[in-house]
Amino acid sequence: MRGVGAIMVAASILGGAARGQDTLQLTLAAAHKLAIQNPQIVASRYMAEAAAQIPVEIGSAFQPTLFGSVTGVGADSGSRIAAGGLNNPVIYNRLGSGISVSQLVTDFGRTGNLVQSSKLRAQAQQQVTEIARAQILLQTDRAYFGVLRAQSVLKVAQQTVSARQLVVDQVTALAQSLLKSQLDVSFAKVNLADAMLLLASAQNDLSSRLADLATALGIPGQTHYTLAEEPMPDLLPDQVMSLISEAIQKRPELSGLRLEREAAQRFEQAERALAYPSIGLVGTAGFAPAAQQAIPGHFGAVGVNLNIPVFNGGLYKARRSEAEFRTRAAAENVKDLENRVVRDVRVAYLNAKTAYERVGLTAQLLDQAQLALDLSQSRYDLGLSSIIELSQAQLNLTGAQIASASSKYDYQLQRALLDYQVGVLR
Repeated sequence: MRGVGAIMVAASILGGAARGQDTLQLTLAAAHKLAIQNPQIVASRYMAEAAAQIPVEIGSAFQPTLFGSVTGVGADSGSRIAAGGLNNPVIYNRLGSGISVSQLVTDFGRTGNLVQSSKLRAQAQQQVTEIARAQILLQTDRAYFGVLRAQSVLKVAQQTVSARQLVVDQVTALAQSLLKSQLDVSFAKVNLADAMLLLASAQNDLSSRLADLATALGIPGQTHYTLAEEPMPDLLPDQVMSLISEAIQKRPELSGLRLEREAAQRFEQAERALAYPSIGLVGTAGFAPAAQQAIPGHFGAVGVNLNIPVFNGGLYKARRSEAEFRTRAAAENVKDLENRVVRDVRVAYLNAKTAYERVGLTAQLLDQAQLALDLSQSRYDLGLSSIIELSQAQLNLTGAQIASASSKYDYQLQRALLDYQVGVLR
């Protein structure tokens, strides 16, 4: 009796604490809206935005480069550079300013392929954002249904404590009237203590699930929720092949790897173009307002640069070979992930199918366990059986109640996991 009283007092304190804080009312859809603001997803979006700037950076090579210069020189009369270069120009006193411009004409596709490769990698980074989003939503579903399941188990534990306390009171009264033995009282109290342990464990599990939900939603300070029940999902398809085909098309991990493979192919083409020459234009013009007589007051020139690779110690060949091997590796990575996606979808489908069957089976188990308890209680009241038979029936009923209460949420969670594996949880 003292133990039950302590539990009731603790429950009252917890209830008062809960009333002292704001309780957030949520549906699963509302939880998803909160979850997509999770810092993990926001950080992934920023990374995708950063990756989208790389094609602009590389593509800037197609645009002309323009810069201005101002140069002032004071030199000894007739000075010449005598070391440090093959040329030997005269250095004059002067003050000049001008503008220079350079423009790439062609590098035979190298820069273009680099731009396309970086665009594909930026798109692959967007798929990383989709992956993070799907993972957060799956984490939210796990926490959401975990809370609902823990609440159901807690109700079962509370009902079990009440029912077994009633048995203890009845058996104690009968023992005091010498109609039952103290052994019966001891067994009844053991069952009550077991129920109290179940209640304490259920309360702890619920608190842990609430913390998981708060973390998934990105609001760790919120610990009190009122969650709406979700309708049961639609029936599973008869065959898993349609789900596998959908997963091959929609899984963001696969889409990202395919984009990485295409990016590697483009980069390989860019590395091959290193063996070709590059052509560029250079122009400059300006004036020298103060200079020696030998320097004209205005200057201007236009030139064409043709760079032809001849020999660099095998560097370009090694880079091309490296790119080829990376392209092959990317293709194999796609095949490997496709195989694992097929496996994951099959396993998730079987788990969801089993979880659905458990909903009906646990309902039957609960009916039979309740019937067995009723019969055991009647036999015990008539003195036809011992307290051990009644205790076993109580244990069976508690297990059946927990299994029945959990099966619905287990199925909903398995369906969420199947949606994640198929790639439709977004």
